[in-house]
Amino acid sequence: MPENSKIHFIPAVLKREKRVAIYARVSTSDAEQLKSLATQVSAFTRLVASTPQWLLVDVYMDTAPGKAGTARKEFTRMIEDCKAHKIEIILTKNISRFGRDTVEILEALNQLKVLGVRVIFEQEDLDTANTDIDLMISIIESLAQAENESRSENIKWGIKQRAANGSSKLYDRKCYGYKHNTDGGLIIDDAEAKNVRLIFDLYLHGKSVIGIVKELKQLGINSPTGKDQWCKRTIDVMLSNEKYIGAVRLLDSGKHEVQYVSENNNPAIVSKEMFQAVQIEKSRRSNVIKGEYGKQRKDKKYSSKNKEK
Repeated sequence: MPENSKIHFIPAVLKREKRVAIYARVSTSDAEQLKSLATQVSAFTRLVASTPQWLLVDVYMDTAPGKAGTARKEFTRMIEDCKAHKIEIILTKNISRFGRDTVEILEALNQLKVLGVRVIFEQEDLDTANTDIDLMISIIESLAQAENESRSENIKWGIKQRAANGSSKLYDRKCYGYKHNTDGGLIIDDAEAKNVRLIFDLYLHGKSVIGIVKELKQLGINSPTGKDQWCKRTIDVMLSNEKYIGAVRLLDSGKHEVQYVSENNNPAIVSKEMFQAVQIEKSRRSNVIKGEYGKQRKDKKYSSKNKEK
């Protein structure tokens, strides 16, 4: 190297660090959900630490259900920090964690876009910095629909599971003639049960549903809602309610769906023999018969033995 040569020090040009925030949300505060929350935050913290020019500035965590009207204090604080230009990138697990519905998500994303804040959704592998807004809308709407369908299926599955294992509250749903004990189980309401037996007895002795309605009014027996006039539909449903013989049938959709029948579910008000006799009589009085061309109406309606005017 020549003696007159000079060495110049040229410092490296460092890119300015991007200020990154983490947003995580779970719907409940039970142990499993809180564990999921911690896992989300831990994973994103490692991601930020391993990414050059990323600087973690804050973590925002909400424990709130995904339904409208529920306060998300941390989400609100994060938006305020974005407005104060404290955040440039937000990391979150998925779109459903970012908002409760499509409208809320889009409003938040549009607001953040104006503020120059980039949002990265890990699960969907989406980055608002390079995703067209129309495409984002389409993706969010399709994901929302899929999530709603999944939620609906989960609800149906839950109902069936509770029906199958006997934990469904529907087994102990109260109807006229019963009341709940201190444990929530069904016990007979003696005053109402007397009227239930009267209704079954009147029907078997030839009274039509309309005739029973008139008879109850004459006797001063009020309806389940306290009115002096009973509804025909109420009487008709009561006459077919298996709960009066101590049985409960769930998931009877009439479309060959699985049914669960709980025998001896509750104390009976009428005997099985009386109940079955009423079902036979109802079928005999029916104005619908099965013929060669399917269900048809009879020429003449049933007239009770005691015709009521």
